[in-house]
Amino acid sequence: MTTELTLLGWTLVLALVQIMLAASMRSSETGLSYNMGPRDAPAPPMRPMTARLKRAQANLFETLPLFAAAVLAAHVAGREGDWTLWGSYAYLGARVLYVPLYAFGVPVLRSVVWTASVAGLVMVLAALLK
Repeated sequence: MTTELTLLGWTLVLALVQIMLAASMRSSETGLSYNMGPRDAPAPPMRPMTARLKRAQANLFETLPLFAAAVLAAHVAGREGDWTLWGSYAYLGARVLYVPLYAFGVPVLRSVVWTASVAGLVMVLAALLK
């Protein structure tokens, strides 16, 4: 298996971690009876960190399908190389850094890290389309 596919696999692990992290924090806010019930009544408002984790998760899900498709297409087309390798590292590395930056409400740097993740995605796409 190529490094790019391995990095894609770790990106999927990150997605699962983000789902579980946000869900566990939300569960601690709503309580077991709410979680096990029909959830007909409105839930209490989210605490700020929980809301930020949910937004970070949603943000990942905006680009993850594009990244996955680009990595898989590059693999199938035999277009893997330095650009796909470093682009995949940049995407995953930036996405890992993005979670705590967003969770703790760090401005500006969070946006810089997000831009690095998009740059990684663009690198993979550039290798695929050249």
